[in-house]
Order: sequence, then C-alpha cells, then structure tokens
Amino acid sequence: MKGCAQAYYRAIAILLLLFTGVILAVNLLTPSEDFSESENRMLQQLPKFSLSKLVSGKFATEFEAYLSDQLMLRNLWIGLKANVDRGMGKKESNGVYLGKDGYLLQKFTRPKKGDVQDKIKAIQAFDEASPKLRKYVMLVPTAVTVLSDKLPRYAPSSDERTYSDEIRRALPGNIRWIDVYPALEANKEQPIYYKTDHHWTTKGAFIAYRELGRAMGFTPKNEEDFTIRQVTSGFYGSLYSKSGFRHVQPDSIELYKPREPESLTVTVENIDEQKSSNSMYAMDNLAKKDKYTVFFNGNHGLIRIKTSSQEKRRLLVVKDSYANSFLPFLTPHFSEIDVVDLRYYDGDVWKLARERHMDEMLILYNITTFCEDPSIKKVGDSVE
Repeated sequence: MKGCAQAYYRAIAILLLLFTGVILAVNLLTPSEDFSESENRMLQQLPKFSLSKLVSGKFATEFEAYLSDQLMLRNLWIGLKANVDRGMGKKESNGVYLGKDGYLLQKFTRPKKGDVQDKIKAIQAFDEASPKLRKYVMLVPTAVTVLSDKLPRYAPSSDERTYSDEIRRALPGNIRWIDVYPALEANKEQPIYYKTDHHWTTKGAFIAYRELGRAMGFTPKNEEDFTIRQVTSGFYGSLYSKSGFRHVQPDSIELYKPREPESLTVTVENIDEQKSSNSMYAMDNLAKKDKYTVFFNGNHGLIRIKTSSQEKRRLLVVKDSYANSFLPFLTPHFSEIDVVDLRYYDGDVWKLARERHMDEMLILYNITTFCEDPSIKKVGDSVE
C-alpha cells in the first residue's frame, strides 16, 4: 500500500514537472509580445544575462516577470484563478480589487526607494535648462483613492496622496501644481472613472480640464458647449482583463464634441512615416477590444495637433494615456499642441520644446504610472 502511494505521488510530480517544462519551452520558443492590448501596458521581455545582474538579483526578478508576462494562455489562467478566488470569498486578484457597485479598483503599489526622487531630479534638470518655458504638473489620482468608499471591506487605504504630496513639495516652486483631487472627489457620485478600466472617463477628464483652465488663465468651456454622445456601451477595460473578474457589467464611452465647429490637423510622427488626419478620434477602434483607443488611436511617441484657434499659445504635453481623453478639450485654447509619450519617444524633449517655440508645458500622468514608469527620467537625460 505504501509503495502504491509513493508511486502515485512520484507520477504526479513527474507530470507536474513535464507540464511546467512544456510551458517553459513554449514560452522560450514563442516570440514574445511587446504590448498587452488588454492590460494597456508594455510586457517584460527576456532579460539579458550578466554576472552583475545575477549577483544583484535583478536578473532573477526580471526573468520571473518575463515568465509571468509571456505565459502561454495567460488571460485564460488569470480568469480561472479569479473565479477560484471569488468562490473562496476573496475580493482581490492580480492587484485588482472587486469593489462595490461593480467597480474594479487597481491597487496602488509603493514605488521602489529612490524612484520618485530620480524622476523629480529629472524634472528639476529640465526646468533649470528651460527657464522661459512655463510648466504645469497634473498627477491624477486613480479610482482607488477618489472612490475609496467602493473598496471591499478590510482593503487597505491607498498611499497615492502621500506620494503625490511628496512630489508636489519636491518640485521647483516655479512649476505650477494642478491638484485635481478636490474637484474629482466633489464629483465622485458621477461616473468619473470607468468600472472595468484604469482610466478616468471623459467626464472625469472634463472636470480636470476646467481646473487646468483656471490655473493656465484660459476660460474653460461648459458642458453646454458640447454635444455629448455615447459611442459604445460594451467596453471591457484593462482591469477586467488583468483581474480575471468576469461577472461585471461593461462600461460606456462618451465623446464631447464641441457645438462650435473647429478644424484641426492631427499628425502622428513615427520614425519612418507621418500619418495625418482631421480627427482626434479613431471610430473604427470601437469595434476592437481596447475601445479606449478611440482617442487618438492609442498611444504614440509624438503627436502634433494644429488647430483653428485664434489663440497664439503653443503647448507641449508630456503624458501617459490619461491625457488621451483630456487633450480634445484643449484645442480651443492653443494654436498648436505637441504631445509626447516618453514610453515611445526617443527624441530630445528639450530640443523639441526649443525648435517648436513652445510657450507652456504640461506634464500629465496618473499617479500610478508616474511612480511605476521610468521613462519620465528621459526629460532629464535630454539636457545633460
């Protein structure tokens, strides 16, 4: 009897090793994906080996992230895990809380020690090199902070405000800080964040736009100045994919179209080509999985917007994807807007600002992306 039990456990162990080995082999032989459309983020690639990275532990960390990001049938495993966790009463999966009223809320992860300080130093260096460029910073709180009342019971409170305040205090005094938290918090009963996605809604972006107008000295438009149209009611966003929670209702996406006609040219600058359009919206993308890419067809290294505005102000925006639904509100107030996403832009931001004769610069990120994404440090690299 004892021998049969040992043989049984040995067989299970062998099957588990074979299963793990097959998955590892498939992962290594299958071309890696660069970007997750469902999660709207860059995926970890196979790290390059070096003795120093091995000794420091960095190689092991990167390789573990690579295996997780490039796992065969990854979305299927995430969904299965979430269903099992939910059956056991758990309200959190893969860093996403299952909140009240159908909200999925992304957990805020504290940045590594020194990361925030390095980004602040980069912004300080850029500021010192461009004293004539008026600068504004808007770090947007995510739903986990503004809609904290939607969190499940016993979920820890977010540290977003702590790090946001730390960044605000450390920035040079001549950089104008745009605190949109009070305005968003005052309107939290309205749909200002998607339930299944990590972005704010167009409504949330509109509220923040009005706060920016007061700081920049232009008169923001009212909601009555727009025709508000729902363009889809079947949007399942990044948190839906990341968490694996499937028994939730989809989101709607609204577009704010100005009642007063405007003409503009939107040019996406790629390394080998330019694509121009007279619209900020890629309506065909509403038939895709990531419907949020209806705004500007997603993220690009450099976008140039030339408007029919009589204002002569020129604005440089350094941003993450939160800005995509925000930018359309700015076109009446600036004649030209250059939009840089440092995750995809390899050019010199300082040189761009000078050559394009920019008057003002807006750094717009959600606080989570600002803390997690290292690319913001490129603004400092450009002036060294």
